[in-house]
Amino acid sequence: MAHLFFAASIQRHIALPERDVAATSVDEALSAVFADEPRLRGYILDDQGGLRRHLAVFIDGKPLRDRRRLSDPVDTNSRIYVVQALSGG
Repeated sequence: MAHLFFAASIQRHIALPERDVAATSVDEALSAVFADEPRLRGYILDDQGGLRRHLAVFIDGKPLRDRRRLSDPVDTNSRIYVVQALSGG
């Protein structure tokens, strides 16, 4: 099962312990969490179902490529991190 982590900055809004999820894509992994915690969907996804601009997702240390459909593949050993995106200048 893929292992899903949410950064502490996200957990300030909704407590989300890390968990294992049966999924073949980031979308499936997040959908499993949204089924348990529906309030999280609006914080993570925009009204079109894509990842909000202020968030970043990393799969096995690599940034999510498909921010719109969340179709990046995951496998049973994947580690998925959902974090606040950083910006600066």
